[in-house]
Amino acid sequence: MTNIKFAVIFYSMTGINLQMAKWAAEAGKEAGAEVRLLKVNEPTPQEVIEKNPAWKATVDASKDIKEATSEDLEWADAVIFSVPTRFGNVAAQMKAFIDRQGGLWAQGKLMNKVVSAMSSAQNPHGGQEATIKSLYTSMMHWGAVIVPPGYTDPTIFTAGGNPYGTSVTQGQDGKMVEDVKDAVFHQAKRTVQVAHWLKKGKE
Repeated sequence: MTNIKFAVIFYSMTGINLQMAKWAAEAGKEAGAEVRLLKVNEPTPQEVIEKNPAWKATVDASKDIKEATSEDLEWADAVIFSVPTRFGNVAAQMKAFIDRQGGLWAQGKLMNKVVSAMSSAQNPHGGQEATIKSLYTSMMHWGAVIVPPGYTDPTIFTAGGNPYGTSVTQGQDGKMVEDVKDAVFHQAKRTVQVAHWLKKGKE
């Protein structure tokens, strides 16, 4: 397979999207891609984070993960974004990262990137689909090639049947309600595969 450079970029407050991103990165490696697991910048003051045990635990668990930069996007052939919903939209931290990419966009360096997205919410209808579709709107402006999972594998149904991207509900206990690991693996491998097809065709 043509070597694919695969960036998995996430924002996570309670650990759900961190776990999904780790699964996507693992799947990318299994698919033969060169993988970068990356988090977006967290601007919230440490004293605020310290007051929320789950938030603090996630920050601590991801402290050794590199922050995503424009260079990472320029480097990547394919990107998966994983982000929680905020009022049916993309979390501000991820939105700020995307908004900072105007320079790359102006230079045409985001065109033809193969992209896909995943999300989470505290209930099944809390904006998971809207968040993914909102991310895809930005990707359309990039001129990226959007790769949703659709219904291309039985794992999508096991995970709840979201054709736009894997999404999961976070229960009151802080854990994932649906079993989405296999769906994340399928989505990541599908994203890498499409990037391979596109890159091979260009060579």
